[in-house]
Amino acid sequence: MQCTMLKAKLHQARITHAELEYEGSCAIDGNLLDMAGILEYEQIQIYNLDNGERFETYAIRAEEGSKIISVNGAAAHKAQPGHRVIICAYASYGSSELINFKPRLIYVGEGNEVKGSSNAIPVQVA
Repeated sequence: MQCTMLKAKLHQARITHAELEYEGSCAIDGNLLDMAGILEYEQIQIYNLDNGERFETYAIRAEEGSKIISVNGAAAHKAQPGHRVIICAYASYGSSELINFKPRLIYVGEGNEVKGSSNAIPVQVA
């Protein structure tokens, strides 16, 4: 059996650019890509906390240390600079891979600096 699981998440990143005429879909600071384990050209989903938009695209590498999160092309209609987003990558895993499975969760501050990381989402309580 194959299960599609959350592989990686950049939580509350801030959009720095929205470039309608730029080739490529979402440029992400190379350091953030590496920390999250998201590959260049990998499919990602972006959830916009400010306007509720949810869309799929692919990741491209922005300059390391630049703090860039740029939605490009058609995706530029879905987010604007300053918007807070959650960027997720998913992958399919076999039963044996799920035994020790843990996603990479990277928590990002207002300036797209890394605030922390985890391998588990806290249990939601009432």
